[in-house]
Amino acid sequence: MHRVGIINVTSYMGAELVRLLAGHPGVKIASVTGRSAAGKPLADAFPHLARLNLMVREELDEDVDVVFSALPHAASAQQCLPFIRRGIPVVDLSADFRLKNVDEYQSWYGVEHPAPELLASSVYGLSELHRDAIATARIVGNPGCYPTGAVLALAPAVKAGLIEPDIIVDGKSGITGAGRGLGLAYHFSEADENLSAYALGGHRHLPEMTQELGCLAEAPAPRVTFAPHLIPINRGILSTCYATLKPHVAAGGAQERIRAAYEDFYDGERFVTVTPTPPQTKQTQGVNTCLVYPTVDTRTGRLIVVSAIDNLVKGGSGQAVQNMNLMLGYPEATGLDAVALYP
Repeated sequence: MHRVGIINVTSYMGAELVRLLAGHPGVKIASVTGRSAAGKPLADAFPHLARLNLMVREELDEDVDVVFSALPHAASAQQCLPFIRRGIPVVDLSADFRLKNVDEYQSWYGVEHPAPELLASSVYGLSELHRDAIATARIVGNPGCYPTGAVLALAPAVKAGLIEPDIIVDGKSGITGAGRGLGLAYHFSEADENLSAYALGGHRHLPEMTQELGCLAEAPAPRVTFAPHLIPINRGILSTCYATLKPHVAAGGAQERIRAAYEDFYDGERFVTVTPTPPQTKQTQGVNTCLVYPTVDTRTGRLIVVSAIDNLVKGGSGQAVQNMNLMLGYPEATGLDAVALYP
């Protein structure tokens, strides 16, 4: 049985990792850390996890076989470095190992990367695109929540060369996507019964979208406009993506061709379902599933794709467990074979 360490367990992502790993038959949660709760039982912060009898520590025990980090960027890489240097598999849920270009990372995140020499050997942890590389990786950069929904929505069309390079992604996220830190916009009185756009000048998840879609596309690289929104729900991201079909695709039978491309691309994928109707966020609550609905506006010759995920599961901790399964040789769905909580 593999011994798991979780850095920053008192974050939303850390607590969700505990929830998911508690039912995993191949691992034991051996050590957890938390910046604000060190020296206390995890049950003090999260009573629903009391049965696991975990103590929150300042540092992880050295005797672990795999490490998850749910710290913010820069701090995460620093904490992971000792384990990386010992060859222990690391799944980092921050942005530190997602982007391949260190200058782009430093431009978007405003900090110097703690270990730029490791970016070449890290793997972007979207398993539907990088399954084989993840299986042999020692460092996996778990994707951001918005890019997970957007890239899975667009990957089949980009890979098949069905759309023009100009893409619009309209993303709407629940409040847990902002983490547990305090902020005026996330107070109940501000967020309840409200809908707001933000970061229209550039969101930090945008370079992940362009990086991953660019790997799938022939030149020219996709140009992505990303408009994120905050919606008054706890969990969930609904992404609506738009792109103009290439002329030869729009000329006739576009709907059937698009549908076939998506079904072929995701054939056999356990955690992506091409749906017959537009998905809803509640249909993904608590599970490691991305629901994708592609359609065509025949009047404008435009592709519209709607995707839904739980930002804490497929958009975070569930994807991290999926990556761990690949890295450790478990069947990919181990510990993740659940049905959404609905309604």
